[in-house]
Amino acid sequence: MADDPKSLVSTTWLADHLHDPDLRVLDGSWYLPAMNRNARAEYEDAHIPGARFFDIDEISDHRSELPHMVPPVEKFISRMRAMGVGDGHQVVVYDGAGLLSAARVWWLFRLMGKTDIAVLDGGLPKWKADGHGVEDTPTVMRDRHITVSVQNQLVKDVTQVAAASKLGDYEIIDARSKGRFLGEEAEPRAGLRSGHIPGSKSVPFQQLLNDDGTMKAEAALKSVFEDAGVDLGKPAITTCGSGMTAAILSLALEQIGHRNHALYDGSWAEWGMYDDLKVETG
Repeated sequence: MADDPKSLVSTTWLADHLHDPDLRVLDGSWYLPAMNRNARAEYEDAHIPGARFFDIDEISDHRSELPHMVPPVEKFISRMRAMGVGDGHQVVVYDGAGLLSAARVWWLFRLMGKTDIAVLDGGLPKWKADGHGVEDTPTVMRDRHITVSVQNQLVKDVTQVAAASKLGDYEIIDARSKGRFLGEEAEPRAGLRSGHIPGSKSVPFQQLLNDDGTMKAEAALKSVFEDAGVDLGKPAITTCGSGMTAAILSLALEQIGHRNHALYDGSWAEWGMYDDLKVETG
């Protein structure tokens, strides 16, 4: 898969560009409670040289009861300025799982109108496996101006998703496990119903990845979507448990040239909570 600084780059590409003056590397690691991992502690112990820690839960909308929803524009701007990430920068984001949460940060930057951002293919595990070094040194950060232009077409709310489910004018693609999609596995968040959004298609995000956590080649990605019954000629809405792994579907769609996609930010954490929203199982 060719390197594309607007979507996905290899460890070799990053190693070659690591000392570019206008490159900014972000550690966007985030883990489910059951994984028993502390993203910030792991970052402080070992990160790609020069990386800054992007705290997904902190850089979110704390006014919402839903987890890590899109932050207010002003909050995103203030956090990025303080981290020294701004206009004119090429950003590369990675995570410690390989590819779990980095795509969410990629999508958030795209939502804010910042297109010069890519995910490190295979993340920190691949970086280390390929023999590249890490450090525990705190990164020196200088304030940098950043301009944003929100691309509202890249995000959907519950009303828009309900309409899409009813009308069938979008392909709604769910990144959760097949068991959760079918309603055979309990949801990890208490109080949520089991099942899926009516009319949605199941593409567990792991199906898009190779064993080493890198993303599959374009033809293989296309086959995964098509085998799940996804009509790639229609616009898409990606969804998951809380808007995290849905972004991996969005990144994969981008990789195969499907540009008309949006992410349902509330995802199942929201849909599964309201009894007046229909749920399908099986």
